Amino acid sequence: MSTATAKKKQNGRAVRPLKIRKDDMVEVIAGKDRGKRGKVMHTLPRENRVVVEGINLVTRHQKPRSTSRATPQTQTGRVVKPAPLHISKVMLVCPRCSQRTRIAISFTSDGKRVRTCKKCKEYIDSV
Repeated sequence: MSTATAKKKQNGRAVRPLKIRKDDMVEVIAGKDRGKRGKVMHTLPRENRVVVEGINLVTRHQKPRSTSRATPQTQTGRVVKPAPLHISKVMLVCPRCSQRTRIAISFTSDGKRVRTCKKCKEYIDSV
């Protein structure tokens, strides 16, 4: 079993690698932001969640803190920021055909593992 497809154990549970990665374009398929598209800022594989730019925005009330030279001044007051979304609520948007799609895993002729669009059969990852 290769290390790319191997499951990692975390607290007795197997953690699968996510098929959606940072900087992918995704579309929300469920919830209050259904139909919106955004870029994945970062992934949380242990929780099966992703943070998408401009989607699932929450307001956090941030108290002012004393600043030191080590920590710069943070934004205070009402701070709007994106919250994590469960991976099942988003679908990848294919960069070639611009449709939301499921992801197939295939291998190139030299044995490299790549993600493939199920609709247009093109590689999502650059080869």
